[in-house]
Amino acid sequence: MSWIHSAAFSAEPLYLNTASMGLPPWATTDALTRELVGWSAGRRQASDYDGTVSRSRQLYAELVHVPAPWVAIGNQVSPLVGLIAASVPDGAEVLFAENDFTSISFPFAAHADRGLRLREVPVDRIAEEIGPETAWVVVSAVQSRNGAVADLDAIEAAAKRHGARTLIDLTQSAGWRDVDASRFDATVCAAYKWLLCPRGTAFLTLDPELHERIRPLAANWYAGEDPWSSIYGLPLRLAADARRFDVSPAWQAWVGTEASLDFLLGIGAPELEAHALEVSAAFASAAGLPDARSAILALAPVEGAVGEIRDTLERLDVMAANRAGNLRLSFHVHNTAEEVEPLGEALRGLVHIASER
Repeated sequence: MSWIHSAAFSAEPLYLNTASMGLPPWATTDALTRELVGWSAGRRQASDYDGTVSRSRQLYAELVHVPAPWVAIGNQVSPLVGLIAASVPDGAEVLFAENDFTSISFPFAAHADRGLRLREVPVDRIAEEIGPETAWVVVSAVQSRNGAVADLDAIEAAAKRHGARTLIDLTQSAGWRDVDASRFDATVCAAYKWLLCPRGTAFLTLDPELHERIRPLAANWYAGEDPWSSIYGLPLRLAADARRFDVSPAWQAWVGTEASLDFLLGIGAPELEAHALEVSAAFASAAGLPDARSAILALAPVEGAVGEIRDTLERLDVMAANRAGNLRLSFHVHNTAEEVEPLGEALRGLVHIASER
């Protein structure tokens, strides 16, 4: 897949920071450029974007293996999670992974006055901690902090056994990992990371059984069955499917989203996962580290090596991130094994895989 790197992207540094901000392919940059030209020329109107949003919904549904009527659109993850948090009964238990990203835990914590019982446990113990008192299990499929991959098979089985519902955050997985969202009651995903989209688009998938059980707290004209006939006056008239949870779209961002999703699906979810893991493994081998089987690696410095690591990243022109005191590298479709191996060799003996806790 090395052709992808040379033909579809234009990054100048060795870009290993997708877990913070996705890198747009040329197709997305071109689509946005054309859109801005048309907008500035006065050649755009609101209804022009309906097809763009509809196709983005369909493309995302295909990527995560759900029917399009299960998909609602949003702008960020936390407002979508907030819909579910508001539906949890008073006093119910909600189970989280320890130190998970707060956009999925804070919306529940905001309901503490209703007596919600919020429990955090290590991500590798989520399944065994699910019990008869657990109402919802809320966990990122891949942890932002260190790339730890949740055992979704075990979580799904334990949740079904105890009658708990599942909310899975796909923000750090959809786009590089082939995840079947239909297995879970709900999933959320911010599209600006591994989906390579502009910031400001996000997705919620929701099992149809929950469409009537969750209150559409952001009910608006765009959530109507026919949006252009629900822009004025009562009564409330919302779509029958997950579109009832839509928010009015940020138009230009969805132009980029459609282009990026089209690009990714042109490669295919299984191929994207295989490539990301291949590149991650190549780096790990060159660095003398175990293969973590994740597209995100959190690397802790050995004692006294922080300065040398910093100098190495600068010398090799690497764009990465620091999270929880560790160097976080993320490997995606635009990377190749050949370009990450020199970095691995340069970091050999300077870093080790960070502890999951």
